[in-house]
Parts: sequence; structure tokens; C-alpha cells
Amino acid sequence: MPKGANQKLKLYYLSRIMMEKTDDEHYITMPEIQRALEGYGVTADRKSLYDDLEALRVLGIDVIGEKDGRSYVYHVGKKQFEIAELKLLVDAIQSSKFITEKKSNELIRKLTGLVSNYEASQLKRQVVVQGRIKTMNESIYYIVDDIHNAITNNRKIRFEYLKWNLEKKMERRKDKMYEISPWALTWDDENYYMIGFDAKAGRIKHYRVDKMRDIELTDDDREGEEHFKKYDMAAYARMNFGMFGGEEVKVRLQFENDMVGVLLDRFGKDISIYKTNKKGWSETYVNVALSDQFLGWIFSLGTKVKIVSPDEVVERFAGEIRSMSKLYG
Repeated sequence: MPKGANQKLKLYYLSRIMMEKTDDEHYITMPEIQRALEGYGVTADRKSLYDDLEALRVLGIDVIGEKDGRSYVYHVGKKQFEIAELKLLVDAIQSSKFITEKKSNELIRKLTGLVSNYEASQLKRQVVVQGRIKTMNESIYYIVDDIHNAITNNRKIRFEYLKWNLEKKMERRKDKMYEISPWALTWDDENYYMIGFDAKAGRIKHYRVDKMRDIELTDDDREGEEHFKKYDMAAYARMNFGMFGGEEVKVRLQFENDMVGVLLDRFGKDISIYKTNKKGWSETYVNVALSDQFLGWIFSLGTKVKIVSPDEVVERFAGEIRSMSKLYG
């Protein structure tokens, strides 16, 4: 049998054929393997292919051979990712605001390369990213990489922080660069945030990664380690509504019993719940960053949740309601 033009790549093309054309429900026969290889300019006899399939098994590809009637068929069984796992990843990519539409499509296309063509069609049917609100910052991936490098190398960073203007363009919030000690990255409300320590302000702050630009790693060591050693990052994310900061305060909330799920979803199962004198109502104490976003969340729950204390928070909320009443009166 004459040698094909790409004979040295036979094992690579064989692995590609097995990965793309087979799965737990789709099989391929030896003659079909030979014809598929010929399409890549590779010729192979049965005996050498038996050895090659065994080599693929040694390399970690789960090639399975079994009898199907009078024929003997082959397929790849367990793969690096199950199709259900990849669907979860596709959904996460699609719903992430910080990943641009262009990059979403690129990442999903790469994920489809991990499964057979038949399974890939199931992922492609889920790809509906057009029209979603996505970030327009294509450099976010490099920004995230820079932040990770700064954290790994214990370095402060300098960067520009941007905001939207009425012309729908991003502009600098300040004339000078921000200088922050980065300590963590978190994903909240479909956005990516860097959490760091502002030495001048003496406190922890957070920044939307897609609004950061021109990151520079400084020669200065990070500061604020003592703050982060005692800080619960999950609690920080729960406390800041939509990552809008504010003064931290413990508030007492009373709520109708059927609203307990809303409170647990927001603040976690560790909160303590107490009975009240009012039938069908309970109460809890939670730490929040006092902001308009927190008050707006309370307002959205209507008459089923009430702020009881502290008095200054109650008065602020009542004042906001009065202002709203005047605006629409």
C-alpha cells in the first residue's frame, strides 16, 4: 500500500477522527476509519490501526471496541468533559456580562472542539448571545491576567478607572491614576470585580474589571494584608448590593414568614431568625453596606419586609419614600 502524504501525522488525525466522529451513541467501523484517514492524506492497514488505537488508549483517550451484529465498531467513551458539564460552561459564558459577544462566541467554539460533532450541535443550539448586554472591553482578559500577576508577585497596581458619559463613551473618573493593592477577584451580579486595599483611604474597595484600563504593576509591595486575613470575601459580596459600597451597618429586619427564602438567598443560611410578637412575622439581623441599592432592594419587597433599626436607617428609608412621593405626586 503506497504511503500517504501526511503519514507522520497518522496518530494525530486518528485521534481527531475518533474524538469528532464518535461518542457514546455514535460509532465508526474500521473501513470508515480508513476512509476518514485517506481524507487527510494518510493510508493505513488494519494491523497498524489496531496498534494505533491501543496507543490512543495509552495516551488517555478512552477508545472502546465492541461487536455490533456482524461488524466490529469503535467509539470514544469517557471524555475530558461530559456534555452536561459543557452545557453549564456555555450557559455561564453566555450570561457573563464581562465577556464580550465576540469572545463568547470564540470560547464556545473552542468548547465544542472538546466533543464529537454530534454533541457539538447540542451546544451550538444553545448559542444565543446576540442582543445580550455585554461589555465592550475586549482587553478584559489581559487585565484579569495582569491582576493575577500582581497578586502572585505581591505588587500594587496603577490603573485608569472609567465611567460612561452622555455621549455613550468611556472617560476617566479622575485625572490621576488609581493605586491599589489587589487581593482578590470576584464575580457578582454577572460582573467581574477586583477587590483591593486603598492605603490612602485605609479601607477595602472594589472596582469593575471591565472599567479598568492601562494597568501597571508597581515595584511596591501590596498593603492591607491584616485587613484581608480577617475578611470573609463571601460575606463582603453579600453585604454589598450589586457591589455598591457604603458604610457597614447592622440592620434589624422584620419580615412575613413566607419571605424567609428571599432573606436566605440574599444573606445565606447562617443568619439567625427570631420570632416576633406579630403573628406570621419573624426577624433577623444582617450586616449591609448602607447604600441606595440596599434601600431599593427593601423597597422592591413591598410591605412584606420592614427595617426596624437602627433609627437613622429607618429615617433615611422613610425620607427616600417621601422624596419619591413628591417626585411622582
